[in-house]
Order: sequence, then C-alpha cells, then structure tokens
Amino acid sequence: MNVSSNIRSFISETFFVDDFADEDSFLQTGIIDSTGMMELVAFLEQSFEIKITDAELIPDNLDSLANLCRFVERKRSEAA
Repeated sequence: MNVSSNIRSFISETFFVDDFADEDSFLQTGIIDSTGMMELVAFLEQSFEIKITDAELIPDNLDSLANLCRFVERKRSEAA
C-alpha cells in the first residue's frame, strides 16, 4: 500500500468518511477536527517512522491528503 492509500484508508476507517478529494481541507470540510488531527499525527509517526515537531503542525503539512503525502515523503527523504 502506498503512502496515499495508507493515509486515505486510515482517515476513512477512523473518521467514518466515505469519500474525499486529495485537495479537500480536513478542517474546513469537517473531515477531521483538532482532536482527530492528533490521532492522525500519531498514526503518521507510527506508520511511517517519522517524528513530527510542533513547528510542523501546520495546515500546509497536514490539512489535506495531498499535503500529507508531500509532507510524509519529504520527512522520509530527509531521514534517508
């Protein structure tokens, strides 16, 4: 399972969301609230073996599937 499919599956199963576009804002569309965002961060850190700092908890990194995929790939490449 690739990064996008893995994250999409987690969001669908955890937040009971049937369908959303890659660019949909999680917070603006109500897909994920602020508490859910913490669950998402924990999932990302565990699943992709990355550490997310407080400074990285910004919409540009975490507020859509597309942003998440770019962020995870960047973190993984920095760690390699």
